[in-house]
Amino acid sequence: MTLIELFTKELEQEAQTTRKMLERVPADKYDWQPHPKSMSMIRLATHVAELPAWIKMALTTDELDFAQNPYQPVKIANTEELVAYFEKSQAEGKAALAEAQDEQLDQPWTLREGDQIYSTSSKADVIRMSISQIIHHRAQLGVYLRLLDIPIPGSYGPSADETGF
Repeated sequence: MTLIELFTKELEQEAQTTRKMLERVPADKYDWQPHPKSMSMIRLATHVAELPAWIKMALTTDELDFAQNPYQPVKIANTEELVAYFEKSQAEGKAALAEAQDEQLDQPWTLREGDQIYSTSSKADVIRMSISQIIHHRAQLGVYLRLLDIPIPGSYGPSADETGF
């Protein structure tokens, strides 16, 4: 199995749980946050939904410069829009992987803000980080939902709310 095939498989596997988690985000709690330093529910959920598209960005660009492209999260009005945004991002990530060549994965990709370079990594590392970020932030979202007493779907096995495989 090539690295691209492995990334594609992992992206699809993680999408199953991510989709279920995003479907449970209640629109009436979008502004809720568990702590003043925490993201709001909608900011976190939108970030989870956009992350698969970072794979396309990693494969089709050489950098992201926040000085040239300030971060502007997509405005989401309801849970249906949130899930649709995730599906669009997921499709973009999968399509980019389907068109990718192994040689691209070793090329450098830089995250910066003007002259300040935050990191330079291989495109493979950026893709791996993007998938890891989906998992990480999805788990944060699960904590938010748990604190609001919203049932959590199982991820890699049952949850306290969904006990079957």
